[in-house]
Amino acid sequence: MKNIKLVILGEILLLVVAFLFNVFVCRGQISWYIDVPSIIMILIVFIPGLIIMGAWKDFIKAFSVGTKCYSLLELKNIVGAVSTAQKLVVLGALFTLIISGILVLAGVSGASDASLIGPNLAVCFLSAFYAVIIELLLLPLHLNAEREMNREMDFEDE
Repeated sequence: MKNIKLVILGEILLLVVAFLFNVFVCRGQISWYIDVPSIIMILIVFIPGLIIMGAWKDFIKAFSVGTKCYSLLELKNIVGAVSTAQKLVVLGALFTLIISGILVLAGVSGASDASLIGPNLAVCFLSAFYAVIIELLLLPLHLNAEREMNREMDFEDE
């Protein structure tokens, strides 16, 4: 994968087509898939987590692996940063899911309208949905960095 940006663009296009299929063919509503607080909560765990762990710069470098030359040590750091990013996205989504679930269940006891439980639970699961989408975008970064690291290790052996 020489140009990881094209791969990610292709994945985004695939996700958009699948989303539009769901909206127009399965008669879903676009608003069902939008929950800005869930996205913000995931990003609050993801971005500061990478910065605090000192992996932010290496994570950014992952987008240019294959187009720029990196040493074996830099590639190992990039693979570690992307792996950490993947874990942080999952943890951020799990954190958001648990918080949302607590809020929904706390509202059940005092809710006079039981018909709101379903839509509120649907919003809870949006954070997991967002994590899956972000993970789909991070997987090629991780694979590309690992392949480049393996290629660099082969060059060192020769």
